[in-house]
Amino acid sequence: MARGRKRVREQYTTHNAVHLVRGGAHYFDTLVDIAGRARYSLHFQTYIFDANETGFLVADALMAAAQRGVHVYLMLDGYASQHLPKEFIGKLRQAGVHFRFFEPLLFTYKYYLGRRMHHKILVADAYECLVGGLNVSDRYNDMPDAPAWLDWALHVKGEVAQDLHKICVRMWQRSVWKQKKCLPDSIPLPPMPKEECMVRMSRNDWVYRRIDISVSYRRMFTDARQYATIMTSYFWPPRRLLLRMEAAARRGVKVRVILTGQADVPLAKYAERYLYRRLFRSNIEIYEYQPNVLHAKVAFRDDEWATIGSYNVNNISAFASIEMNLDVYDKDVATQLRDAVKQIVVNDCIQVRKESYEIATNPIRMFLYYLSYRIVHLLFFLFTFYFDQVNRERRGRER
Repeated sequence: MARGRKRVREQYTTHNAVHLVRGGAHYFDTLVDIAGRARYSLHFQTYIFDANETGFLVADALMAAAQRGVHVYLMLDGYASQHLPKEFIGKLRQAGVHFRFFEPLLFTYKYYLGRRMHHKILVADAYECLVGGLNVSDRYNDMPDAPAWLDWALHVKGEVAQDLHKICVRMWQRSVWKQKKCLPDSIPLPPMPKEECMVRMSRNDWVYRRIDISVSYRRMFTDARQYATIMTSYFWPPRRLLLRMEAAARRGVKVRVILTGQADVPLAKYAERYLYRRLFRSNIEIYEYQPNVLHAKVAFRDDEWATIGSYNVNNISAFASIEMNLDVYDKDVATQLRDAVKQIVVNDCIQVRKESYEIATNPIRMFLYYLSYRIVHLLFFLFTFYFDQVNRERRGRER
């Protein structure tokens, strides 16, 4: 086991300064500050970008960077952001922002019918980055009449930003038929931070056979010795991950799952609750967040490891969407996240216990949960089926 952990650690970049960022105003203030410091390049890739107060705030920061000579590249998912007004896009382009949509639904035969770019990434000068689970819209920001949905991000300066920069450039260039340079040949890099925090980029993109985040989650439960916690929205874990969770709980690890109590997609919440009985059988603790929607995608274990990003613990993130997380092997970051989540659990969550769940769940309601679970899986199959995947897997086995 020790030798395995050593191999894992060798995959991490070392010279990084990492700060945990709570969603809402803290996140968007950080985003605007990073954009304001950019001197050479700024890549921003996100799933949802709405033309409301928060959208204008972010757009103004991007346009200001472009107008002072920064190469600014904004890529949005072609399905989730398809309603962005043409006038809004035109204003961005007029200010010098390079703008593209990631492949819209049914745009090309090459991809999953439902393949989505689910990234939430900002990278400045291949040195500073912000990676999390927040989209650009008022519901993710602290507004006068409503607090933000619960979410997290990591603000990092250092080596891992160079890896993220390369990914952003590659995705930008793949989004057009002809490869085009979109950045200067070289970007002057400042000295790396003196802090030593181990961070690695972790991706999921099933079409290109990347399952890094799925592997990280499974390994978290394999390596956990004391506790492992998941805080996520839209929780329908793939079977292999669910088995790892149950195995960890059986050997005495305290496994805790923190989910939303108020769902923006009721069908998804019903599907989640169908799984509660199975989790109870393995003594896995379940909590539901009450103030508003929980949109976070974080996990951590044993005061030493954490992951934060866009990955929801379900089959869509595992097998359909393009996802990005940052894995951090650092005691300070892991304990900071642990303490913050502990306060949320104490102040804003209720524990769902087996006894109360069974009292509240009559046969009709249980059938509704079961039906929702099956519908969710059917929708997943219909909208993410990739016709060439079987051939890809066969070719992979033959190598």
